Amino acid sequence: MSDELRSLPKIRARGRSFLALVLSPEPRLSDWMAGLDAQIARSAAFFASKPVILDLSLLGPDEPGLGKLYPALLERGIRIIAIEGADPATPAIAHWQWPAGLEGGRASGAVDIPDDHVPVPERIQGSSLIFEQPIRSGQTIMNPDGDIIIIGSVGSGAEVTAAGSIHVYGALRGRAIAGMNGQPEARIFAHDMRAELLAIDGYYMTAEDIDPRFSGNPSQAMLNNDTIVVQPLTLRTAPPSRR
Repeated sequence: MSDELRSLPKIRARGRSFLALVLSPEPRLSDWMAGLDAQIARSAAFFASKPVILDLSLLGPDEPGLGKLYPALLERGIRIIAIEGADPATPAIAHWQWPAGLEGGRASGAVDIPDDHVPVPERIQGSSLIFEQPIRSGQTIMNPDGDIIIIGSVGSGAEVTAAGSIHVYGALRGRAIAGMNGQPEARIFAHDMRAELLAIDGYYMTAEDIDPRFSGNPSQAMLNNDTIVVQPLTLRTAPPSRR
């Protein structure tokens, strides 16, 4: 190996997972577009910066308005990263600028498009935010100053981000990102661990990487040598006090 190659820095790579939404337009397409516009009016920021896969499998090649569908979605700020369920050679859609296709992926269930409403913490304790209601699919909450405590569940497609630790006294089905400002000691606690993604101090673990033994059980996630480790959450009883 030459001296020049020896002097080159090693490249460090980390995996990162994103939840992609799948839009499946249905006949009649004009009615479906009207419904989409109504949803966007209720939740204008829902599609912002979110990757979307357009699934055309429910539409026939002669569906009225099919050729205008892709441009219409782009005009609404919807970011299409892949198109599936149709032949690019179909005359109505052959003129589209098709994005490069993606392979793989795992279905995560339906994602509800919420109204424009971010849950307001019912209590603030020090730098911790306490939410006493479920965090619904599509909602995002953040605490850049400390912990987040949720007395309820976190739905699939929801995202919780905290500078400190995250405590979920219910099912954690969405994404939990702790230690966002460089706190490797942060942890993620869940009474029912079913997370789509766990992240601590920039290190990520997807649902596929979580040991199935912990799925649906009280668990905690922590960093150990730059690797996220999920362990059962057990209560330790204190020894009896002596007089």
